[in-house]
Amino acid sequence: MPKLSNLYLLAYNSLQAVAWAVCLALSLSSFVSTKAVNGAYASAGDLIYFLQMVQFLEVIHGAVGLVPSGVVFPLMQWAGRAHFLFVLRQTHEVQESPSVFITFVAWSLSEVIRYPHYAFNCMGSYPSWITYLRYTAFIVLYPPGMAGETWLMYQALPFVKKTSLFPDLFAGLSYYNFLRVLLVCYPFLCLKLYLHMFKQRQSKLGKHPKKKKR
Repeated sequence: MPKLSNLYLLAYNSLQAVAWAVCLALSLSSFVSTKAVNGAYASAGDLIYFLQMVQFLEVIHGAVGLVPSGVVFPLMQWAGRAHFLFVLRQTHEVQESPSVFITFVAWSLSEVIRYPHYAFNCMGSYPSWITYLRYTAFIVLYPPGMAGETWLMYQALPFVKKTSLFPDLFAGLSYYNFLRVLLVCYPFLCLKLYLHMFKQRQSKLGKHPKKKKR
């Protein structure tokens, strides 16, 4: 009989897979129906925000040893996305930016690959092709997702400066200045995650053996 923790993870990953597929469909259907990329937030923003908040459970999963992912990298990814969505929800002027469409589609595509892989893993067997996709698709999907996040935060800067919705942080640091510093650091943080994913890929897929010369 499967362990209760395994059944929980199977249910969690399966529901996330379905929900992210809905997010992808909503983002793309908005583009198809309007022939414009400015409707992604209106179509899928609330659902993506909810799913991203729920994803904090994955940090807890790693912290309690439910999964072997650890805490640091899941927390970095969750915090980066959560901050992006926080800025997006508070800054209405950028909600129709093409950067939102680019980011939402990149996120959704990566998640409709990642979560089914995890769900199959909970069942103890998974097709080799989905493992290959899980540890390969990020090479294409991660850069536009990172670029979309960075682009939107840059676009939001003048509006963040003018609004009082963003509180001052520690030592009197304004949110505007925090965001400026973050934009300088963000590419380096994203690169760290990107390289970590390559290490995971090498670990899971390994190197193809070279053919011997005749």
